[in-house]
Amino acid sequence: METTEMMYDVIVIGAGPAGMTAALYASRSNLSVLLIERGAPGGQLNNTAEIENYPGFDSIMGPELAMKMYEGTSRFGVKNEYGIVTKVENHEDYKEVFTEEKSYQGKSVIIATGCVHRKLGVPGEEVFAGRGVSYCAVCDGAFFRNKKLLVIGGGDSALEEAIYLTQFASEVVVVHRRDALRAQKIIQDRAFANEKISFLWDSVVESIEGNDMVVTNAQIKNVKTGEVHSEACGGIFIYVGLDPLSAPFENLGITNEAGWILTDENMKTAIPGIFAVGDGREKGLRQITTAVGEGGIAGQQVFLYLEDQKEAVTK
Repeated sequence: METTEMMYDVIVIGAGPAGMTAALYASRSNLSVLLIERGAPGGQLNNTAEIENYPGFDSIMGPELAMKMYEGTSRFGVKNEYGIVTKVENHEDYKEVFTEEKSYQGKSVIIATGCVHRKLGVPGEEVFAGRGVSYCAVCDGAFFRNKKLLVIGGGDSALEEAIYLTQFASEVVVVHRRDALRAQKIIQDRAFANEKISFLWDSVVESIEGNDMVVTNAQIKNVKTGEVHSEACGGIFIYVGLDPLSAPFENLGITNEAGWILTDENMKTAIPGIFAVGDGREKGLRQITTAVGEGGIAGQQVFLYLEDQKEAVTK
């Protein structure tokens, strides 16, 4: 494996909104920054059609916002590399980031690899992603005004999404594989009290169907009786969980049992010089705005960390 000779001040892993903002802030502090991304810059922004809740824009397409952010990082000398990070090692005086082909050395690391929505894995889900299948009510709910919607799941997030969607939808049907919800009692009470919300118990989605442009229905199976019926709908919001992209960092001991990276309010992990930002952190709200805020904090904290390291050496 090739090891690069340059020692960077900070290596940012992941070029979503959090990672790109962290790289921007660090580079503006005159630090040498390497930004490693496994695909097109922007992360999940590239899978988002129209964004209407990002300050400064009435409406902007996800890929367009991603490119604007990416262009901003290049103004101050951020170096970009493509690669899939497989491991990070913490050494006494530096960190080493391994990809499938190379390894890079840095005085600090900012992890911004994010997470992925857990999929149902049923026919039609990928086909209609972005065309009626969504994983974020806050992002996409306003595009489904006066439509009947299905929300898949029975936890806190699924019910919160269902309640949120009632301000747009004509009707919201929660599809849950069990006969009781897993959400907190207070959230359940709010959902049961909402006249627009109904429930399909002991049910799972077998497939998602539609025409060339939009979802029109889902095939729903009752897990107790085996009966399958077609449920008409104008959109399907899937919230059966999120999976953090944190496997390369398990050796560092900075994640909880579910794989979410633990940090303090300054984005610091338990290892000095290793920070984490964005959707891969253990936190509540996962939005573009929170991601860029965390990126700004980490970019500044890296600068302060490196300044402290310099002072320690001179003493």
